[in-house]
Amino acid sequence: MKKIIVRRDIAETENELPGDLHPVLRRVYLSRHLHDVRELQYSLDALHPYRSLKGIDAAVTLLVEALHRKKRILIVADFDADGATSCAVAVRGLRLLGASDVCFVVPNRFEYGYGLTPEIVAVAAEQQPDLIITVDNGISSIDGVAAARRRGIQVLVTDHHLPGDALPEADAIVNPNQPGDAFPSKNLAGVGVIFYVLLALRARLREEGWFAGAGIAEHPSPFRGCEPNLAQLLDLVALGTVADVVPLDHNNRILVSQGLARIRADRCCEGIRALLEVAGRNSRQLAAADLGFAVAPRLNAAGRLEDMSLGIACLLSDDAAQAHGMAARLDQLNKERRGIEAQMQQEALAAIAALRVSEDDPALPVGVCLFQRQWHQGVIGILASRIKDRLHRPVIAFAQTGENELKGSARSVSGVHIRDVLDAVAARHPGLVSKFGGHAMAAGLTLPRKNFAAFSAAFDEEVRRHLAPEDLRGVVFSDGELAPGELNLDFAELLRGAGPWGQAFPEPVFDGAFEILEQRIVGERHLKMVLKAAGNDRLFDAIAFNYGERRVPRDSLQIRVAYKLDVNEYRGQRSAQLLIEHLEPIQSQHNRQFYAGGE
Repeated sequence: MKKIIVRRDIAETENELPGDLHPVLRRVYLSRHLHDVRELQYSLDALHPYRSLKGIDAAVTLLVEALHRKKRILIVADFDADGATSCAVAVRGLRLLGASDVCFVVPNRFEYGYGLTPEIVAVAAEQQPDLIITVDNGISSIDGVAAARRRGIQVLVTDHHLPGDALPEADAIVNPNQPGDAFPSKNLAGVGVIFYVLLALRARLREEGWFAGAGIAEHPSPFRGCEPNLAQLLDLVALGTVADVVPLDHNNRILVSQGLARIRADRCCEGIRALLEVAGRNSRQLAAADLGFAVAPRLNAAGRLEDMSLGIACLLSDDAAQAHGMAARLDQLNKERRGIEAQMQQEALAAIAALRVSEDDPALPVGVCLFQRQWHQGVIGILASRIKDRLHRPVIAFAQTGENELKGSARSVSGVHIRDVLDAVAARHPGLVSKFGGHAMAAGLTLPRKNFAAFSAAFDEEVRRHLAPEDLRGVVFSDGELAPGELNLDFAELLRGAGPWGQAFPEPVFDGAFEILEQRIVGERHLKMVLKAAGNDRLFDAIAFNYGERRVPRDSLQIRVAYKLDVNEYRGQRSAQLLIEHLEPIQSQHNRQFYAGGE
């Protein structure tokens, strides 16, 4: 689909940003609706307090009793990176606070599916837990929670996904998105929720004198005045928050910033250190994007192709050699995943091509559903994301999980709350969908194989209620043009340190005119270029990732590009580099779309 570059609206409204702030950064922050210097302060003291989380007192009471009475605690995790980091935070954090018997189980997506199902409860019961804690799941596990409680197992649900019409009858639920919750930020990832639970638990234990050695007669406290520092878990919290692509509001930026600081200072767990090494990333120069594009995919590969237990074990390991061995296996799985994904993407694009005669053909559904019997169910989520980025519309990719059942993974675009769309489809067409869950930008569902065609039509119809034809353009939002003197390493470093950048707080993108002096394909699918800025003789290295075998035609060497100004590190040398988001020959532009204002 064709893209256009649109410059963001920047209104120099009344604000309390620092007077000495670089003008470009001021422009960037204002366009992201950041007006107060306090939103640039990332100390832990600025975090929202845990007290407004609904259910937090009941959760802490459960956990205090479990610690005092040395109950067996079992963590039930999700099988993605947020679930893996949530599990590692729960296990490490509870052990730090004095829990003597903590273990975990993560459902294999190919056998049990998502969440605390009755089948997983049966598996968990083999370990004879007294208390089950769900992390990054559970809010829709009505049957699973009921099955656990029938067995006499207490259940604490910690989750961040949107609830359905009914909540599970757990002993306690902590989820900022449950009805009646007053916590100011609804954007916590699963790992952020369990971290908050641990903060609240530590506060209660401190009040009771637990860290001073107080306990109950038969089970005395293991502490003698040494209170654990939960900040040591923030590397995991940062990784899970970035990996789950939750909006980076101020509260989440604090968590990510603090975690990044620990990793850069080489105070992270051995698993993250090993994953960075196999990814070839310098931990001391780490940015949030490195967690999202280098570490998270390797961690996710375990859950996509095999079993997330490997990823969790890597994050829990305190042995450098052991962690590195597991990270190497995760790296190999990620390479296998990329090969599977590439094949699936080719098949998906062929299916899309069959639906239309041109890229702007109105016959192409606005809500796209894709299915091939042979597709790998562990990779459909990332496939949906890739196709969504190409078509600029919501996409659901399906795989067959049983003789008569399909599993779908949905990814959405701005303006379409995908879980609400699925809810509306299910309400209008009872029986069409077996089950669904998720949040605004991503969701999962299952449905009978025979319902695929009917669901595809109903999904497209519902999405059309939310998107007009003009919403289907591929828009690259730009923060304007940089002066030649700003295209340098120092300014690239300034931009990198001005984050953390991420979902709903995007890294700055700029646009400008350049001349191509050199271009070549590297790594089989990336376009490497040497550019000369219009109006001066300075040369810049640039790269367009995943550009395929395409090159800019020789008669179109004048181009306008949208780019990020990044820091490239090669053999110990650091330099500024343009990361190309979009490029077009200038002579093809006969309109003013590059300068259209607004979002």
